[in-house]
Parts: sequence; structure tokens; C-alpha cells
Amino acid sequence: MTEPMDRNLALELVRVTEAAALAAARLMGRRDRDAADQAAVDAMRYTLSSMDIDGTVVIGEGEQDETPMLYVGERVGKGTPPAVDVAVDPIDGVTLLANGRPGALSVVAVAERHTLFFTHLAYMDKIAVGPKARGAININAPVQENLRRIADAEGREVDELTVVMLDRPRHERLIKEVKEAGARIKLISEGDVAPGIMAAMEEDTGIDVLMGIGGSPEAVLIACALKCLGGDMQCRLWPRDERERHILAEEGRDLDHVFTVDDLCKGENVFVAVTGITDGELLRGVRYAGGYARTTSLMMRSVSGGVRWMEAKHDLRRLREIAGPRYEGVKHRQTHR
Repeated sequence: MTEPMDRNLALELVRVTEAAALAAARLMGRRDRDAADQAAVDAMRYTLSSMDIDGTVVIGEGEQDETPMLYVGERVGKGTPPAVDVAVDPIDGVTLLANGRPGALSVVAVAERHTLFFTHLAYMDKIAVGPKARGAININAPVQENLRRIADAEGREVDELTVVMLDRPRHERLIKEVKEAGARIKLISEGDVAPGIMAAMEEDTGIDVLMGIGGSPEAVLIACALKCLGGDMQCRLWPRDERERHILAEEGRDLDHVFTVDDLCKGENVFVAVTGITDGELLRGVRYAGGYARTTSLMMRSVSGGVRWMEAKHDLRRLREIAGPRYEGVKHRQTHR
């Protein structure tokens, strides 16, 4: 590092997730995933460009030939210190947003350069918990044993735990094992970043454990949040077919390797910002009224363990004067073609 990370970048990153949320929220329920994703990307890229960082996107929307998404390897910020890795998910739960359903949000995380994990593989098997159960989990152990150890660590009974997982056919066996252990189950249709954060929060969020197979990029974002919250997570790579096994072989990956929070996020100076797009259990979505919009965000910093909640009111007219049509979604762009 050429400069100490003495700024709370989470306070600056929240502008990035707010911008993405404001741009994408106007397309709620219009069933156009691509338009919503692109609106969020455009606003996020624009706002990142104004930050005093020398950033490289490590977790992004695709590879360089898939631009104009925020691609892996893209340089963001003004090019000034500190040098950082950047993980972005302009819309976690884009299908939720496209269908007007709860739980879509925008996420950005930043850590020191060369500290965030990257793989070309799409999926990982995960188990994530909060600070009280830190050190109690073992992804190679039976589900029943993990849940018993988590309950013991938290001073609770197994039947008081709620396990969240994606509602997918691949989880039928996991559902059966959790059911047999006696824990409650919460199935979600998409987006496991918010449940991963909620499982690690000290507040009573109604979620105690995240389990199951989900996206690898989301695993890194969750790890960044857990680094701030003091939670714990273990993951394993989960190839879907021989092609993906070949990808892992080319990367030199060991399928039996268990990844920890520190494997996925080695940084000691980690910053995370999250803004709600549609109403969810973690955050309220964007609300519009009379030329203004309101957003609700969450900011985290690993060094201090600080967690801040922010509600903001945005003057859309002034935002248009500064940033053009980026906060107006499809409506504004169509009227100015």
C-alpha cells in the first residue's frame, strides 16, 4: 500500500450503491433484466469514477469482452491511492427487481489490492454464521452436527435456528437433512448476499445460518461483510460439469479445499456498502415522491467493526444536473432519444 487506509471508504462507497439503486429502481416490475442491470452498472461506474481510489474490479459483471458491464480487471476511481480490489454486484437479485419482488439490493466492497479471491467457477457450497458461532462450523461435517454445534455456541436449541438457502432442486437433500435435524428452513428464490449478512448480524434478523450452493462472486461479497461483522463462513468449489472441472484444473484448484473468510477476503481494511432497491428484510427499497427519492443503506468497516445505517433523501432534479440521465432509468432515456 502506498497510502494507509485511514479513510472510511464505506462512507464514500454508499454513494456508489445509492446511485445504482436509484437508477435500477425505476425499472421495478418491468420484466427487463438487461435494462435494469445496465442502468445500475452505468450509475455505479459513473460514481466509482469520482472516488479517490486506484481500484481494480476483481468481482464484477463479466469478463472484458462483455463490456459495457463492470468487467473483471476494469480500473475504477481516479487512479490515486489507496490501491484497492473492488467487488461489485450492481443488482443482487436482478430477477427479483424485474418481477417487482422484495429483496433486490446493490452491493460494493473494497479491500487492499490483491486480497480478494477470484475464480472463473460460478458456484460454491457455503455455510455462514454470526460471531457467536465463529469456529463452530465445519462444512465437511454432517448438517445435523453443524446445526447442533451452532445451537450450542449460541446457547439455543436446534429447533430455534432458522436456516436460509436458495430454493433449488440441488438442495432437496440439504432440505431433508435440515428438517431431520429439527431446524427451521427459509427458502429464497434469488440473492444470497442479504441472507449471508443477516445471518452474521447481532440484531435479531430471523436468520441464523446460510447454507447451500450459490454464486462464487456472492461468496466473496459475503466474506467481506463477515470480515466487518465478525461472522464465520466456509465454502467449497462446486463445479456443475466436466467443463467446469477442467476450468478448476487449469486454475490449479483443489476441489477438496475448504475456503474460509480469510481465504476469500485476506484484507484487514475492508469496506462494504449495501443499498436496498426493492423492499426487503434487510433494507427498505427506493421510494419516489415529488421529485425526490429516499434510499436506505448499510455501511460496514472491518478495522473498527463499525456498522452504520443511513437513510438519505435525494433531489432528483439536482442529480440530473450533475449526472445526466443516469438516475432516470428507461423513462428519461426514452424521452431524450
